Amino acid sequence: MEQSFLIKPMLDESYPTIDHGNGIYLYDTDGKKYLDAASGAVTANIGHGVAEIIEAMLEQAKKVSFVYRSQFTSEAAERLARKLAELLPGELNWSFFVNSGSEATETAMKMAIQYWQEQGVMTKTKVLSRWVSYHGITIGALSMSGHPLRRARFVPLLEDFPVIHPPYCYRCPYHLDAPSCGYLCAQELQTAIDRIGANQVAAFIAEPVIGAAGGAITPPMDYYKVVKDICERNQILFIADEVMTGFGRTGTMLALEQWNVVPDIVALGKGMGAGYAPIAAAVASEKVMEPILAGSKSVMSGHTLSANPQSCAVSLAVIEYLEKNQIMKNVEDKSIYLWNKLERLKSKFPFIGDIRGKGFLLGIEFIKEQTGKVPFLRSENVTQKVITIAKEKGLLLYPAGAGIDGINGDAVIISPPLTISKREIKELINLLNATFETFSTALIQDGGD
Repeated sequence: MEQSFLIKPMLDESYPTIDHGNGIYLYDTDGKKYLDAASGAVTANIGHGVAEIIEAMLEQAKKVSFVYRSQFTSEAAERLARKLAELLPGELNWSFFVNSGSEATETAMKMAIQYWQEQGVMTKTKVLSRWVSYHGITIGALSMSGHPLRRARFVPLLEDFPVIHPPYCYRCPYHLDAPSCGYLCAQELQTAIDRIGANQVAAFIAEPVIGAAGGAITPPMDYYKVVKDICERNQILFIADEVMTGFGRTGTMLALEQWNVVPDIVALGKGMGAGYAPIAAAVASEKVMEPILAGSKSVMSGHTLSANPQSCAVSLAVIEYLEKNQIMKNVEDKSIYLWNKLERLKSKFPFIGDIRGKGFLLGIEFIKEQTGKVPFLRSENVTQKVITIAKEKGLLLYPAGAGIDGINGDAVIISPPLTISKREIKELINLLNATFETFSTALIQDGGD
C-alpha cells in the first residue's frame, strides 16, 4: 500500500476513503454505504451532494473565488451579511466572516474585549466560561473551553477562563432538580464574578446545548434568563457559541431562541456552510458595534480567507435551500420521532444512562451501573468501542465527553442531516440497535454485565 503523508487523527489507523455522498449517506471506494447520523462533525445539515449548492459553487467560481477583505468587498459577502441580519433575532446585525468555529469564538472574544477598550475600560479582559464546554482548538478558544482532555497538553499557555459548573441535570452537582433548585449552577456565575471582580470580566461564553464536551447537555427552560440577567447586572457581554447549534440544528436559526434569550455576540459555523465550504462568523449586536463605530472603526481581527466570496456564496445557497424546503419547520416533529425511538432503546439496554438534547442534536450517555450512575473507566474506551462497532455496521456517530469532571464519562451524539426522513430514522435506529446489541454482547464477554 502506498505510504500516506497525511496527518490523520490517529497516525497508526487506517481510514476508509470516501468516494461520494448522497443525502444522508456516504459511500467509500469499496462501495460500502454509511448512514451519516453525525452529519460528519454536526456539520452536513442539509446532507451530501445537494445539486443546488453545487450549482451555486460553480456559478460563484465562474465569477471570482477570492478577494482580500482589506482591498475589496464582494456581492456574496454583502448579501450574506444582510441575510443574517434579517434572520437572526434582536439586533445581531454585524457579521465578521471567518473560516472555522474556533476562529469565530476567538473573534467573538476579541470583539468583547475591544467593546470595553473603545469605551476606555482597559481592565475587562477575561471571558468566563463553564467547565464541560468546548469552544475551539486555537489557544484563545481553548482558553475559553472547559474540556480538560483537550486542554491538558497546553495548560501553561492557556487562560483560566472556565469557572462554573455546566447545567448538567443528569449529574447535578447539588443533587437537586430544576426548577426547584433555583438554578444554582447559573447562580455560580455571580459568585465567580464577585471573586474575580466585574471590572475584570468582558464577557461570558456558553454553548446553548453543550456538544463535544458533554454529549448534548441541555439546560432547563429559565437557565439562560438567569445567566443573561447576571451578565446585564454586572455589565458583562453574553456570547453564545452556536457553532454547533446554529443554522437550524435545533429547529430555529439560533438554539437560544428556544430559551427566549438574545446574546450580545453569537459565533456561527458548521451548518453555516453545511460542509460544502469552510465558513463561520462572529455576529455582533448594534450595542457591541456602537462604540467601535464611534471609535477606532475597525475590529482588530482578520484572516486571509475571511469573507471570501466562494464560501459566502455557498452559505447563501444553504440558507436558500433551508428556506425553500422549509427544513427548520420540520425539525421538531422528526426529532421527537427520533427521541421516542431512542427512549425505547434506553429501556432495552441498561448501559444507556441518559437521552438528552434538543432538535437534531441528541446525546446518549453510557453508564456502567444504573445505581449511582456509575461511569465506565476511561481505560475501557467505551465511546470509541461503540463508534467503531457502529462504523463497521455502516452507521456514523459523533464522539462526545461526559461526566461532571469532563474526564470520566462516555457519550455519543446523534445529529443526522436535518433533511432525514422518518423512514431513514427507522433505518438509523435499526443500525443503532444492532450496534448496541453487539456492544452488549462484548460487555458480557468482558464480564462487564
